[in-house]
Amino acid sequence: QVQLVESGGGSVQAGGSLRLSCAASRYTYSSYCMGWLRQSPGKEREEIAIIERDGRTSYADSVKGRFTVSQDNANNTLYLQMNSLKPEDTAMYYCAARRCWAKRFYYWGPGTQVTVSS
Repeated sequence: QVQLVESGGGSVQAGGSLRLSCAASRYTYSSYCMGWLRQSPGKEREEIAIIERDGRTSYADSVKGRFTVSQDNANNTLYLQMNSLKPEDTAMYYCAARRCWAKRFYYWGPGTQVTVSS
């Protein structure tokens, strides 16, 4: 069973930082490729950070150079370090999982809200 639970969201001023965490079940962490999605009001959910099983990462252009995805294999935890936050980063952030051969994520957690004020 896929289990994903995000934490670490909150309110921050522009230029600030937050670190999101995602606790995954051992089954999820060992069987799926992981990443982060976000969705702002009125917009479609978008993939912003992906980490492959070999540690390779990729990012959406909107967050490249500011966000970093990482994983703690010993604790089945995924992280998203977000620096230089902008008001347009305000969104619900979701930890997500997919079979590594799949092109899109199809499991995600309940989400954690990030609000960036100017």
